[in-house]
Amino acid sequence: MKHHFYFRLVFVLLVSLSVNSYSQEKPFWNDIQKFKHQDSISMPAKNKVVFVGSSSFTRWNDLETVFKDYHAINRGFGGSTLEQANAYIHELVFAYRPKQVVIYSGENDIATGTSVEQTYDRFVTFYNNLRKGLPKANIVYISMKQSPSRMKFADNVNKANTMIKAYMSKQKNAIFIDVNAKMLDSNGAPRPELFVEDMLHMKPEGYAIWIKEITPYLKK
Repeated sequence: MKHHFYFRLVFVLLVSLSVNSYSQEKPFWNDIQKFKHQDSISMPAKNKVVFVGSSSFTRWNDLETVFKDYHAINRGFGGSTLEQANAYIHELVFAYRPKQVVIYSGENDIATGTSVEQTYDRFVTFYNNLRKGLPKANIVYISMKQSPSRMKFADNVNKANTMIKAYMSKQKNAIFIDVNAKMLDSNGAPRPELFVEDMLHMKPEGYAIWIKEITPYLKK
């Protein structure tokens, strides 16, 4: 009996260590587990609209309420990158079999030193994987915004947006939404009044612009 007890104790400890090690090695693993836990309590219906991306979605606390008529599912997570969105594509997107996917990602890739070309390649990889898994879904990409705190990356953000826009224009059932135009002043600089204190994330006034720009393209 003691032998069995010790064996089971060692097994439990090894599993626990393995899970903890995995969660530490894979960024945002805990965020994904929270989504899975939510789904285990109440799984969203299929054929809805999934918003996937980084903190501009994560901090959009009333996104699902704002877009309730479209049955939106918010799967924004932390300061994630396109590479990380692709790594969790099954949990974040495919699990819901959506009719439309709205993406906001890439800004953190640029800000962490990823080149324009590599950011573009990451987007194309993510897009192609989405298309393979959801051949009939409408795919929307929201342009990377310019932020006052990240002006040193402005040129790279513009270049990446231009490349992604050109790519999306050649795809079927795909849309590129430029949110930047309404967020810039007459000198082409981001309007600080649209941002919270960190000059990176948006106030409700910034999200109001996004709502106006995004809504016409959402699928009911």
